[in-house]
Amino acid sequence: MIIFQTPQIAEAEAEVLGKIDEIRSGLKHALRAPTRWTGFLRRNLTALAIQGSNTIEGYNVTFEDAVAAVEGEQPSEAAAETWAAIVGYRNALSYVLQRADDQHFAFNEELIRSLHYMMLSHDPSKHPGRWRPGPIFVRREPSGEIVYEGPDADLVPKLMRGFVEQVQTPDSSVHVIVRAAMSHLNLVMIHPFSDGNGRMGRGIQTLLLTRDGILASPFSSIEEYLGSRGNTEAYYNVLGKVGGGTWHPDHDARPWVRFCLTAHFQQALTVSRRLKEIAKLWDELETELKRRQLDERMVFALYDAAIGLRVRSSRYRAVAEVSIQIATRDLRALVHEGLLVPRGEKRGRIYVASEVLTAIRKKTREARIPLEDPFKASQLPLPA
Repeated sequence: MIIFQTPQIAEAEAEVLGKIDEIRSGLKHALRAPTRWTGFLRRNLTALAIQGSNTIEGYNVTFEDAVAAVEGEQPSEAAAETWAAIVGYRNALSYVLQRADDQHFAFNEELIRSLHYMMLSHDPSKHPGRWRPGPIFVRREPSGEIVYEGPDADLVPKLMRGFVEQVQTPDSSVHVIVRAAMSHLNLVMIHPFSDGNGRMGRGIQTLLLTRDGILASPFSSIEEYLGSRGNTEAYYNVLGKVGGGTWHPDHDARPWVRFCLTAHFQQALTVSRRLKEIAKLWDELETELKRRQLDERMVFALYDAAIGLRVRSSRYRAVAEVSIQIATRDLRALVHEGLLVPRGEKRGRIYVASEVLTAIRKKTREARIPLEDPFKASQLPLPA
């Protein structure tokens, strides 16, 4: 059963792939010797991926709640339905991470349906873990205009078998970034499920990148990019251009491949900048603690507050691995030193950054410069 085929990679695309590989080689080198902040960067990027991928589907959460999802905490603001979608996606993404280096890993239809069940099990009406039973239409919000109609439901099992065969027998001459992009495209165009097809496409793209060992999932995912600013509209536009409104596997997938290469290039630059920032910030915070003769473990609370998160005793106890008594003493000391500001009372108490801590964060931020579009001369704004 024919599905979308990988276009012949031209010189321009090969050049961009080379640039991406160069940036990621630098990232891999920088991450080779883990530090105490490496886990925080991984956590932040995973949270941003979860936030970005779900924002595309209309499930909007704050970065703080996305971090809570990664850490298995309860949300501060997210509504019940939104939180169920976030937790479902977190569970599927966690499974992807667990299987990244599994020597017994097998990509098949059952894996795909299992990931879908993890994402959508909170809503039985969406047929979690099962191919869709009928027609499917993609509508553009808020107009309600139909922008895509999936292939007949009767074709889905055969199309998915073809999809799985393509992934199982990769062309080793094709860069994994391109192969993963094509898997995303084919799953979204087949639209095998009643809901969650976009999240599934993005999740499988991340899975294939992670399995290849380029970088760990948080450092190779483009889900944050796809869910940010004007990129979501561009994402839908290129899918619409390649799809042509209905199932057309004979269409040229090159616009989609170029879009994904641009996303990978710009996301890699963003991650590189964040790596530099966290290293500088962490060093400044440890220096500040040493200057004030405070225990270095308190950097865990200061870092989260510095990047805008509300610090809770429970979260600090977990990451610093200390008792309630020690956590209380540490947080009280940080307030006394003018580094944290308390809000609320008793069990509802949180701690936020003081002006002193905010100034340290500002000093360590990298300059925001326009991100290069590797296929055009124009410049695009840098994510926050």
